[in-house]
Amino acid sequence: MKLLVTGVAGFIGKEVGERLLQEGKEVVGVDNLNKYYDVRLKEYRLKLLHSYSNFKFYHIDIENSPSLDTLFSSHSFDAVINLAARAGVRYSIQNPYPYFTTNVIGTLNLLELCRKYKTPTFLLASTSSLYAGEKLPFKEDLPLNTPISPYAASKKGAEAVGYSYYHLYQINVIILRYFTVYGPIGRPDMSVFRFIKWVMEGKEVEVFGDGTQQRDFTYIDDIVEGTIKALKTVKGFEVINLGNNHPHKLNEMLELVERFTNKKVTRSYKEFHKADLLATWADITKAKKLLKWEPKVTLERGIESTVKWFEDNWQWVKKIRL
Repeated sequence: MKLLVTGVAGFIGKEVGERLLQEGKEVVGVDNLNKYYDVRLKEYRLKLLHSYSNFKFYHIDIENSPSLDTLFSSHSFDAVINLAARAGVRYSIQNPYPYFTTNVIGTLNLLELCRKYKTPTFLLASTSSLYAGEKLPFKEDLPLNTPISPYAASKKGAEAVGYSYYHLYQINVIILRYFTVYGPIGRPDMSVFRFIKWVMEGKEVEVFGDGTQQRDFTYIDDIVEGTIKALKTVKGFEVINLGNNHPHKLNEMLELVERFTNKKVTRSYKEFHKADLLATWADITKAKKLLKWEPKVTLERGIESTVKWFEDNWQWVKKIRL
C-alpha cells in the first residue's frame, strides 16, 4: 500500500506515519513546516522518519492545490490520511483566517484530488472541541450546532466537506474526533508539554481557570492504534470518537507531573478562557464496536512516559520555545 500522510511532521502525523512504515507500508508525507510552534520539534520528528527507506517527504502546503495535483499525478495513493491542520483554540481567535484556509480549503483540495485520481479512502482528523455545550459524555450523533471558536468552526466545515464527497463520489470518508492527545514529542502549545517543561525549569505553572476543568487525556499510542484500525476496517462514511473515556482534572494531571519530575509546582491561576470547554469526555461505544478499540494507557502511565522522554532529551528540549 502507498499512503499519503499530511501534517507528517506534526505530533500525530509523525507517530501514525512511523507505525505505517514499521508495518512495511510506503508512506509519502507532506508538511508545510509552519512556525505556529517551534519548528525544531518538527525537524526532529522528520529526522526520525527519514531513517526509513520506505518514506518520502515533500515540503508542500495542503492549501497549494497545484503542488498537490503534481504529487497525486506522480503517485497512486490507496488512502489519504489528513492530519494537517491549524490547531489551537486560543490562537484561532487571534488569527482565524489560516484556520479556514487550511482546515476547510486544504481538506477540499485533498478530497477533490481523491475524486480526480480515484483514491478510494480519506481519513480526516477532527476534534473534541466541536462538542461545546453538549451533554457529557460526548456521542458522535450530537447536533454540534454551537462551535465556540474559529478552530472548532473550521473543523466542522471540514467534516461537512468530507460528507459531501462521500455522498457525491462514494469516497470512503472516516472522521476521527481526537480527545486531548499527549505524549512524547508532543505539541508545545498543549498543557501537558507546557506543564512538564515549566516544572523542569523551576518556573511557575500558568493554569487557566481553577484547575478543576476536566480533559479526556488520550495517550498518543492509543490514538495511533485507533487511527490505523479505522483506516483498515471502516468503509463508507463514519464519525468516530477516539478518547480515553476517563476525564481527569487539570490539577490531577499537574499532581502527576509533580510526582514523576519529583519537583514541587508553583501554580498561578488565570482567568478561564471563554473559548475553552469546562470538560471533555468521549463516549467510545462506537469505536469499541466498529474498531474493536479501546485505550490501554492510563494517565498515570502516560505522564510517567512523557516525563521520561523530557528527561532523556532535556539538553535540546529545554531550548524549545513555548
